[in-house]
Amino acid sequence: MDLTNRRILLSSRPTGVPEADHFAADEVPVPEITDGEFLVQTEYWSVDPAMRGWVNAAPNYLPPVEIGAVMRSFGVGTIVASRHPNYAEGEVVSGMFGWQHYAVSDGGNVDRKVEEADLPSSLALGVLGLNGVTAYFGLTEVCEPAAGDTVVVSTAAGAVGSAVGQIAQILGCRTVGITGSAEKAVLCTDSLGYDAAINYREENLGEALRLACPDGINCYFDNACGPISDEVITHLAIGARIAICGTVALTEWDPIPVGPRVHRQLLVARARMQGFLILDYKARFPEATEKLANWVREGKLARNEHILEGADAAPGAIKMLYEGKNTGKLLVHVN
Repeated sequence: MDLTNRRILLSSRPTGVPEADHFAADEVPVPEITDGEFLVQTEYWSVDPAMRGWVNAAPNYLPPVEIGAVMRSFGVGTIVASRHPNYAEGEVVSGMFGWQHYAVSDGGNVDRKVEEADLPSSLALGVLGLNGVTAYFGLTEVCEPAAGDTVVVSTAAGAVGSAVGQIAQILGCRTVGITGSAEKAVLCTDSLGYDAAINYREENLGEALRLACPDGINCYFDNACGPISDEVITHLAIGARIAICGTVALTEWDPIPVGPRVHRQLLVARARMQGFLILDYKARFPEATEKLANWVREGKLARNEHILEGADAAPGAIKMLYEGKNTGKLLVHVN
């Protein structure tokens, strides 16, 4: 198969958030597949907060991307050639394919076959992908909300946060979103169904939380950490549950930032704070995907996407994400 593969490579090691000049593009021939392999032509590349950790040298749950290697990322695409008995040409798959137009796979890096033919394939990287599954399990398994609970979500308009808010609404909770712009606050209430939204850059967060959560916060889905979470924790209701999903507000990890000590607040509220990684729930992904897809079909769960066009947009996308310039799940459309 005479094809050229355009790739985005990590060209230098960043400290903190990677920028466009930490990446380089190249083009190489697509290798011939062998027995047990198949070739995926990617259509969308995912841009996720975790990518910052993947390129830094700080300790993480995955080894850092090597200099000169294709940037690690999730993607979705169509199988265009196969010599694998379990994967057929024409099937759509999602997985860790990297920032490249074509990926050779033996199935080991595939998350799932995308079988929701009635829904856009891009959703497999957002609300029907790891973002939606993270929101589902982080909320239902860690926060354990009950109908009538007040659920507060940081980075509430982001890929995970937007799904958390909507799922909490479906479960009968009152939802309060924390975000960083007036535009995103309007998005939270008008499009994502939050009962209230707080723009922490322009409002006094403590006072706004007191007004929005007069009986305290039962569940906090933490995508931020840092000063935002420090304030939220002072408003916990008795028996509150906190799910730590992300640390987007922390600009440096080494040394680990030290903020206010939360022991007293957790003690007085008899609260529980728990970190989680979605990889721990991999065996249950089909359960979550089925529920999420049905909620999308029923109009209960809105797609919330911010799509950049072309591979050349990818190198600057991670910085864009950390600057909060996206208004939904950030994707690069390459096909």
